Amino acid sequence: MAELPAADESFAPAALERGRLLFAGPCDFFAGAMTVPQLPPARGPEVAFAGRSNVGKSSLVNALCGRKALARTSNTPGRTQQLNFFDLGGVLSLVDLPGYGYSSVGKAKAAAWTETTRAYLKGRTELKRVCLLVDSRHGLKTGDEDIMTLLDKSAVIYQVVLTKADKTTPAELAEIKAATATALSRHVAAHPIIRVTSSEAGTGIPELRAELAALT
Repeated sequence: MAELPAADESFAPAALERGRLLFAGPCDFFAGAMTVPQLPPARGPEVAFAGRSNVGKSSLVNALCGRKALARTSNTPGRTQQLNFFDLGGVLSLVDLPGYGYSSVGKAKAAAWTETTRAYLKGRTELKRVCLLVDSRHGLKTGDEDIMTLLDKSAVIYQVVLTKADKTTPAELAEIKAATATALSRHVAAHPIIRVTSSEAGTGIPELRAELAALT
């Protein structure tokens, strides 16, 4: 396993290149699961992407892999209606989880997503990290805290990734990042480094690729 970055959040050029090469390779959808029995056998280490509806999970997966339509994106919250599994060159699997915090999809369907997602997060031994996506304009919400508590209890390492950084000011972003860091200090399974990204501008994408590649 490659060495993770120090607290200054910097990466050596070789680590950035390793991340670029990994995510530039083949990445193919191989399974979707709406219920616990539909969860596929793991193909190796996995990284999951969690967050509220419309936080930009699918956009981030697409940006990491340099594709426009690998993961389905939409301006309508709740469009990701299952756990979607992608095989990254046989080295790493990416898992796009259904968004939470949006009730208009119907209580029964939302409950099914929640049950499957929680079962996956609690019992997947191959899950190396959860990227918890948080809108940089709004910061942590109640649903985020619920997932963080679940992951603390399951001893699954998670890392906050602030999204849509291009849509806020530097001062506002710094304030949200500081408040998020304070909240994370109270959670035992939280990774201390917060990644700041923009899928549109490409901000933070090379660094996140490098960090995830270091998990393989």
